[in-house]
Amino acid sequence: MISEILKILDSFNSVRLEGMEKVKLMDRVDTKYLLPANRVSDLLWMMQGRYMVLEIGNSRISSYETVYLDTPDHYFFNQHVTGRTGRVKVRFRNYKSTGITFLEIKKKTKKNRTVKWRIENSISDNKCNEKAIEFINSHLQLNSNELKPVLTNSFERITFASFDKNERITVDLNLSFTSPEGKSFGMPLIAIVELKSEGPAVRSPFSRLIKQFSNYPTGFSKYCIGCAMLHDLPFKNILKPKILLINRIENEYNGSLSA
Repeated sequence: MISEILKILDSFNSVRLEGMEKVKLMDRVDTKYLLPANRVSDLLWMMQGRYMVLEIGNSRISSYETVYLDTPDHYFFNQHVTGRTGRVKVRFRNYKSTGITFLEIKKKTKKNRTVKWRIENSISDNKCNEKAIEFINSHLQLNSNELKPVLTNSFERITFASFDKNERITVDLNLSFTSPEGKSFGMPLIAIVELKSEGPAVRSPFSRLIKQFSNYPTGFSKYCIGCAMLHDLPFKNILKPKILLINRIENEYNGSLSA
């Protein structure tokens, strides 16, 4: 599958990292879609001529590793699954294509916008250093000393920028999750497609394009799904519809192979 995707990506115009500054979108609307990973090639063919693909070095697919932090009682997880406004995620994300790690805070506002802050920083010995603690405390009202790694997530990402719209598209593949205790699971049959835009998705031509796959927007958090699958948490049953959706898409993938 990856070899087929790479061949298609070779036909796209490319954009360098510095060219992505105009679509940095640290205050944006996020719209996510799930589809079987074997439908990604079909989607990319339809995106040809409409989007440029990000190229770093000589690679058009980049690897990411994310370490999510939370409190001992999983305060951030509980915020998300219960739909609290102002909910946040705190994570260290390593962009392997550049070798840079950022400490990132993402907040969902009352207007359903995603606001993101970040600084270059790394976690060491499962602890935040003084600079990280200062950064977290400047944005969140909690005891940052309580925050510990609770989940590691790895995936591969293809990033696209529009020729004429202030938006970008990401396609995440080969997702895997690991707990600090060493438990793990993967979602190799699922692709997460995300439209990051200044305004509502309905204004983007991409939203009309992806509807041809009968995939509609769905709230989906890698962090929450990973925690629900690897930790025994009180509110994990709220995510049961999302887990059933994942199972249905995986069955669709397997069904297409046996057809």
